[in-house]
Amino acid sequence: MKPIATRSDCPISFSLDIFGDKWTLLILRDMILHEKNSFSEFMNSAEGIASNILIDRLNTLHSQGFVTKKASELNKSKFLYTMTEKAIDLVPVLVDLMEWGEKYNKKGEPKALLAKILKNRDKTIREIQEKLREKRYQPSAG
Repeated sequence: MKPIATRSDCPISFSLDIFGDKWTLLILRDMILHEKNSFSEFMNSAEGIASNILIDRLNTLHSQGFVTKKASELNKSKFLYTMTEKAIDLVPVLVDLMEWGEKYNKKGEPKALLAKILKNRDKTIREIQEKLREKRYQPSAG
């Protein structure tokens, strides 16, 4: 795994060095909003990520401490990914992106979650984060 080369000390530049491609945040979105946690589940996302790119992004998220990776108890050749606290801290960022995207792309989704966010953003963020934290400590056979 090649290390991520940072271009400067700027916080925005640092963030883009990790999340500046068009797939990484979508993988995290799928983990947060759609409870996906395996390679095959990520492959079934609507955007159609190529398998080699998915492997690379999952490996980067793992090596950078955003996800843990473990073999499924039911199928040792299947790996399951779980978000770390570092990734859970990104929920407000993804919520901000959802709000912005909905404002300028009225075809966006998920409408029910967006309505909940617009009603009480902070409470909804806390609920999402708490659910993700609980899931981290639940055994998953996958």
